[in-house]
Parts: sequence; structure tokens; C-alpha cells
Amino acid sequence: MACMSVLTRDEAQIRAQLLDVHHYSVDLDLTVGDDTFGSLTAIRFTVRAGQDVTDTFVELKPAQLRSATLDGQPLDPGGLVENRLPLKNLTPGEHELRVDASMRYSRTGEGMHRFTDPADGESYVYTQLFLDDVQRVFAAFDQPDLKAVFDLTVKAPEGWTVLANGVTEHTGDGVWKAAATPRISTYLAAVAAGPWHSVRTEHRGLPFGIHCRRSLAPHLDADADEILDVTRACFDRYHEKFDEPYPFDSYDQAFVPEFNAGAMENPGLVTFSEEFVHRSAVTDTERQTRAVVVAHEMAHMWFGNVVTLKWWDDIWLNESFAEYMGYQIVTEVTRFTDTWTEFGVSRKAWGYDADQRPSTHPVAPEAVDDTASALLNFDGISYAKGASALRQLVAWLGEKDFLAGINTHFARHRFANAALADFIDSLASATDRDVHAWADAWLRTTGVDTLTPRVTPAADGTCVLTVDHRGSRPHRIAAGLYDPDLTDEGRLALRTRLDLDVPQAEPHPIGKRPALLLLNDVDLTYAKVRFDADSFRAVRDHLSGLPDPLTRAIVWNALRDAVRDGELPPTAYLDAARAHLPHETDLALAEAVLAFARVHIADRYLTPEQRPAALATLADLCRDLIRRTEDGDNPGLRLIAVRQFIDVAAHPDTIAAWLADGTVPGGPELDPELRWRVLSRLAVLGATDEAAIAAELERDPSATGQEGAARCRAALPDPEAKRAAWEAMFTDDESADLSNYLFAATAQGFWQPEQADLVREYVPRYYDAVVAVAARRGPAIARAAGQWAFPAHAVDAGHLSLGQACLRDGDPTPALRRRLVDQLDDLARALRVREA
Repeated sequence: MACMSVLTRDEAQIRAQLLDVHHYSVDLDLTVGDDTFGSLTAIRFTVRAGQDVTDTFVELKPAQLRSATLDGQPLDPGGLVENRLPLKNLTPGEHELRVDASMRYSRTGEGMHRFTDPADGESYVYTQLFLDDVQRVFAAFDQPDLKAVFDLTVKAPEGWTVLANGVTEHTGDGVWKAAATPRISTYLAAVAAGPWHSVRTEHRGLPFGIHCRRSLAPHLDADADEILDVTRACFDRYHEKFDEPYPFDSYDQAFVPEFNAGAMENPGLVTFSEEFVHRSAVTDTERQTRAVVVAHEMAHMWFGNVVTLKWWDDIWLNESFAEYMGYQIVTEVTRFTDTWTEFGVSRKAWGYDADQRPSTHPVAPEAVDDTASALLNFDGISYAKGASALRQLVAWLGEKDFLAGINTHFARHRFANAALADFIDSLASATDRDVHAWADAWLRTTGVDTLTPRVTPAADGTCVLTVDHRGSRPHRIAAGLYDPDLTDEGRLALRTRLDLDVPQAEPHPIGKRPALLLLNDVDLTYAKVRFDADSFRAVRDHLSGLPDPLTRAIVWNALRDAVRDGELPPTAYLDAARAHLPHETDLALAEAVLAFARVHIADRYLTPEQRPAALATLADLCRDLIRRTEDGDNPGLRLIAVRQFIDVAAHPDTIAAWLADGTVPGGPELDPELRWRVLSRLAVLGATDEAAIAAELERDPSATGQEGAARCRAALPDPEAKRAAWEAMFTDDESADLSNYLFAATAQGFWQPEQADLVREYVPRYYDAVVAVAARRGPAIARAAGQWAFPAHAVDAGHLSLGQACLRDGDPTPALRRRLVDQLDDLARALRVREA
């Protein structure tokens, strides 16, 4: 990978003071080959009068810079250093820069990604220009506060369709012209081209479309009505909440291959991971997740695209708002009315974990020095913690005042840029409450508060509640008081919910002592909760008897946090899961509890000697769930149990029989996802071979089949298989580089707790290898290598020392360093849990 200068905040501020950028005319030629494409850019901009600085630069990362002219005068292509082309001695007034370059296609999901479908040989390309990758596609002043109008023309191969931010028209000879955009930031320009399968409709006078690869057409068609119904319902609800109407000329949603995120909010052309086009059976929770992502990206059309951050320290303004609105809107307008349960046990747990690592940062950091640093903040804090803070803000302000402030914000900064102070000022205009103080307490601080109940008998025989508060933030919460249900033994009934402000002014009377006192019932704040002794006994005995899934989610999260903090033995969590999960009906809860028990407790928090017993417990639990769902009453829960049973199987016989028969007795039939899942586990257990993997790949030659085969081959307990997988990931042969998805799949297969002795020699080799591949291949592969290729199974002090030495002496890139800091902190936590 060629060197690339990152843009600093100071540089961006200087350039924003110097320039007004008006218009980009971009011509892309996608017909010149499989490796590169043509890029011709004309940028019209103004240099403001009275500026002391008259030099600046434009960003570009070409395969070849063929020519550049400024106001008709040629610039020296040799002046391009790293990714910057200098523009010197600029005079006040209008200017036009023209740049002609050859650009490289990407295989890492950055810039212009090119993918050839192994199912039919068709090729597709799409852009992912966030955060500073527009320069991989065309020349640009690449910072969010230099908005401009974009005019795009694309020459594409015969038979391709070109999608863009605006409506596109085929003008002949493979040339497609997109309608000009309103003023948008450079990172939001978008193109997706290929022989798409499309489902088109119209809503409120606007063209809507969903698109995918041709080989996925039957799967998209099967869900098209659901996807479009969710899209229309969300669109209508946003128009009820927001005064500003949707400001773009169309709404396309393209499901694209090898995408690095869940989705990207390009105006008028949202790109999604095609994992949301379901080839195999999925649960209702997975369908709900797709609906939430649709709503999340649509929220960005207003918060992010109409009003955009000035600099990347305010990324939370984009992501936290969209995260909150995504869950809330889906709850209001779709059949998925319980989204906050899934948020609590998956997204919120992500935020809690991130906020307790050394890499934590405020939701709204005061200074993000450069784009490399900004890219590190796309984490559980900017998404889940920020959304939790906004949910708490709505509980404190009330939704009416919250939305009034939001609409003021849109009106004040329409198609412009805004910072945190502008947002808070807009909210403050709608309420008498001190929103500025709230923001300082919630958005400028780090860490997770902890709330613990203390129940004290009063003189009259009743009790009072005091909340012990470890932390600094104010909280508005509900406290749930639960008593035994006299009509149903084993269940708990809600007596009442108390509204509390923490810190408390004085103890709160609660009458007689409840069996369970649960703080933060209904989950309106962001804080860890603990139990007093009596409440813990009630949880231990009656968790599954709590009537509401969101209440159970809060309890499971509290148990999870207590394990991670060394306050609850991991085996106690397993005991709770074994006792209560067989009675669980909520899919998100069942999936989250089983996943934490398998990935964290069995594989990391328990010793290798304890692991077989833990896997056996989980296998028995999954058998119970499978037996319980034989009548077909809850197919989603059955699917979760089948998946988890496969993943914890310690012996191959049962799952091998499923694979041979093509079905689980009583269902479900093994679709491609389940077949690859079984084969991967059989590979780990040494119960399959290369011939079986090749046969399965012939049966399923799709892109996901290719990933499944790579995962299985890397998981084989064979020295030669491990060597081949290692070389595939970490080779320095550019022609053999794996794509981002194949890299991740290979990494997922490589490290297995069952194979610790076989891969022991690779643990110390990992750090030199990962530093080198991250430096050569860039941030996307750095993140994948730091996440999936990390030897997380190796929970020992020697491994921790190796990783710390790499951070100290190895000079990892920023993206890799962040991943390693987090992974090593999780490793240190696992060691502490084992010691406790």
C-alpha cells in the first residue's frame, strides 16, 4: 500500500477558511479493465478574499496521474506526493481544477470495490467513500465541511445498470448520467454499477428501488415486499416527526458484496451488506435487525446528509441519532414492537464493553486530531452509548421538546454543517431544562456508572430505597418492584414501577420488601446495575418467571457485567442459563445469552480443563430447546438452538448425521448456511477433509460458499492446512491478496481452542505478521486482522506480554493499534476473571 497522508483538523480548518467549493463534475470510465478505471474530475471553487494563506492541496490516490490543470494551466504530475497534489499561489476568486487519472479498484471494501460473482462470472463495482476514501475514486477537497453539488457521468460495460445519488439515465453507448445532487459532503458521493437485479416502485411521488446481484435475485424477491413495506413505513413516520421533507430525488437501497459495514447512508443510494439478502433461514430477530438498519440509514438522510458534522469529532451526532431513531421508529411502525430488548442485550452490551477499555473516549470527544484518529471512534460508544444517552435525554426532556429541538436544528443548518454546540443550542431553544449541563455530564465524560439498591427497614415495618451511585452522571430511571405471582408459582409479578432521579434527594418509601428490586427497569439509562442479596436470590430462582423480555434483558445484562467484573463466577452464569433459558421465548435474549456463554465463558473465562464441561452444559441446554420446539411453535428459537448446538458439539456423530441426512430430525432442513456451519465444526473436530470441503463448494459455488470453504480449510487440524491458511492471510504477494471477506473467513477458521497445541507456534508469529499486513494493506484489513485473526483463545500471561511488547515496540498502524489495545484488554480481563 502506498503511503497516504491523513488530514488533520488544523489543515481542514485552514482549508475551509480559504475555500468555498461549489461543484464537482466527475466522469468515470468503468470499461478499461479489471484492475483500474478512468477518473476525470472538474472542481469549481472560490478562494475567499483577504486570506493570508494562498496555498492548499487536493487529495488524490491514483494508479497514475495522467494530467492536472488549474484554470487551464498544467500542473506537474510529479508534484503529487503521497495523496496530495499542491495548489500554489491561489488568487481570490473563481477557479477550476481538472484532474485526469487512472484509479485502482479495491478488494478491501474501500474506495471503488470490484467483485466478480463466482456463481455466474458477472462483475459489480460500488463505492464506499467514508471517511476519507473519495480520493481513491476521484480528486477532491476531502473534508465534510466543504460541501458541493456533484454531477456524475459513468461509462459502464454493456448490460450494466448504474446507480448513483440521483436518478440515473442511460444516454447511449454505455454512458449513464446522474441527476445533480444538492450540496453534500465528499464522503457521501456514491456509485454502484453492474448487471443488478432490481425491484422498483414509487412512493410519495419518488422512485424507490432495491437492488442486488443477479445470482441473489430469488432471495431478494422473496423478501422484497417486507423490505419495501418497512422502507415506506419508516419514510412516512420520519415525515410525521421532521418538518424538513426528504430532500433527495429518489431512494435506492443496494445490497452489495463484501461490504465492510452494515450499511452506508449515501443520499439517495444507501448501500447495505448483502448479508441482509437472506439465502438461508433466519430468525425474526435477524429480520428485525434488517428493519432497524433500514430505519437507521434513513434517519441519516436528515441527520448526517442534510445537516452534516463540521469535523469528525462530532461523528456521534450522525451515528447516535440514527441508532436511536432506527430502534424507535421500527418499534413504532412495524410488527417488530420489541426492538429495545435486542438493543439492550446486544448493542448496549457492545457499548458497555467499549466504555471499560483503555481506548474509551467521550461520546463527543473535544478533539479528534486527524482522520486516522476519527476512524477509530466508530465503536460501541459512538453508536450504542450515544443512542442510550439520547434515550435518556428523551426520558428527561420529553419527546415533544426533543423533536422540537431537532427540527430547529434542521432548519438552522439545512445543507450546511454543525457541531455539538449548535446541536445543544437547538435543543436548549425548546426547553427550560439545562441541556448544556446535561451534555457536559453525559457527552464529555467516559466510563459506565454503577447503580446498586439498598433497601432499609423503616420504623413502621415498611422499607425505603436508597440508590448507591458510583459515577458522576444524573439518571432518570424506573425501579421495578416484583413479588411472587400468587396465581402462577415460580413467576414474579410487577407490583409497581417507581420513577427515580439519581442522585436521590432522600430515600424513597417502597412499602413492604419486594422479592426483587430492579433498578433501571425498562432500560431508560446507560448504567450497570447490581442486586442486593435478596434480589439476587430472586433472580437466581425466578429469572425466567419475569413477565417482560426487556426486564429479563436488564437482568441478563447485569449478570453478564458481574461476570466480566469478577463479581460472579462464570459457572454461576452457566447455571442460570441452564436453569432459565429452556423457558425463554424471546429470540434476542436466547441468542445473546448462548453466544456470551459460548464465546466468552466457555472459550475464554474458563480454563481449558473446565471448557469440556461448559460445552456439555450448553449442548444439553440446546437439546432442551430443540426438544421444546418440536411442535413448530417457535421456529426461530429452534433455529438458534440448532446453530448453537452445532457450534458447541464436542463429538461429531450427531451433526455429521444431520449433514448426511440434509436435515435436523423434525426440521429444519439444512440450508447452505447450516451445511457450512456443520462442516466447519466437523473440520475443527477433525471429522472431515479437503475432499468433503471441495464437494460442498461444488454444491454451493456462491460467494458465501467460497467463504465457507476458506473457513473450513483453515479450521482443519492439520499442520499443512494451518500453514496454507497463514500464508494466505499474511503473504506479501499482492497478486495473491485475499479480499476482505475471504481474509476474515480464513482468520475465523484458523484459531480454535481445541487446536491450541497445533497453533501454539503461530501465537508469537502473529504480531510481526499483523503489523506488516496492516501497514501494507490499509485500515480495512488492519481491522479484520486485529479482530478475526487475533489469537483470542490463548488466554495466558505470556501471550499478554507479547501483545504489550508489540504495542510498545512494534509500531502498528492506528487502526491496528486500536484493535490490539481492545483485544489485549479483553485478554487481561479474562485472566482476571480466571484468577477471581
